[in-house]
Amino acid sequence: MSFRRPLPSAAAAPAPAFTVLGLQAEAEPIAPGLHVVATPIGNLKDVSLRGLAVLAAADAILAEDTRVSRVLLAHYGITTPLMPYHEHNAAEMRPKVLGMLRDGKAVAIVSDAGTPLVSDPGFKLVEAVLEEGLPVTTVPGPSAVLAALVVAGLPTDRFFFEGFLPPKTTARRERLSALSVIPGTLVFFESPRRVAEMLADAAEVLGPRPAAVARELTKLFETVKRGPLPDLAREFAEAPTPKGEIVVLIGPPQEGATPATDEADLDARLRRHLSHLSVKDAVSVAVQETGLPKRVVYARAVALARGEDEPA
Repeated sequence: MSFRRPLPSAAAAPAPAFTVLGLQAEAEPIAPGLHVVATPIGNLKDVSLRGLAVLAAADAILAEDTRVSRVLLAHYGITTPLMPYHEHNAAEMRPKVLGMLRDGKAVAIVSDAGTPLVSDPGFKLVEAVLEEGLPVTTVPGPSAVLAALVVAGLPTDRFFFEGFLPPKTTARRERLSALSVIPGTLVFFESPRRVAEMLADAAEVLGPRPAAVARELTKLFETVKRGPLPDLAREFAEAPTPKGEIVVLIGPPQEGATPATDEADLDARLRRHLSHLSVKDAVSVAVQETGLPKRVVYARAVALARGEDEPA
């Protein structure tokens, strides 16, 4: 790409092009295929120069919400046509997009914010494009997952991205129990309306693990609250419903923890899991946590479920 001063308004601007810091850049042609382009998660300045060049040079841009993407394009003077591509029209749009790619077009795909395909419908499109042997390339950039992870103060060497948990309490607790044995930081997206309930369930299932709640990352009112899960659950339960995009991060199981070998510890684990799981699921989680034989754990779970408090 090359930069030059904007031409007088009477002169026709070269196309494709975009504008950065008052300078106009001519975007070089890009290869045919699907281009997966990361866009800012809040601060428009976080977009890459390559990302802008690809968006300017593409024949069309697939956008989760064209109203959101149009703000970014207008800010940088990009006039590439926008096409809606979201969960409600994906099945209808995929054949049209595949047809464009077969005809040698260059199509970019963006999400409302961050890296496409992370908790959005782009995955099935990429799958379909690859099945046809058509090219897919990536233009990396902002990601709410990584942005939250590096400021949370939790281990970053291993992490597991879960996306959104189920909205109902029982299903949410079951999923948290299944995730409890993962030896890495857990990363979730959550709705502002449900974050207090989610934190309460996480505290109940996972105990006092260290955690962080990141909100409005890269924006003017960016906040990151850190602390043990019960403390964060209490704070969000007592505060007004927050606004903006939220990422919740929960630390891994205590490092160096050894498998449970005594009956009291096993009983405590089973009681906690049986409070929101079936006997079968509670046994499965406890076996993963303790390494004890399944038959031993199952026998004790059945006894506790029947109200038999004495060790078997």
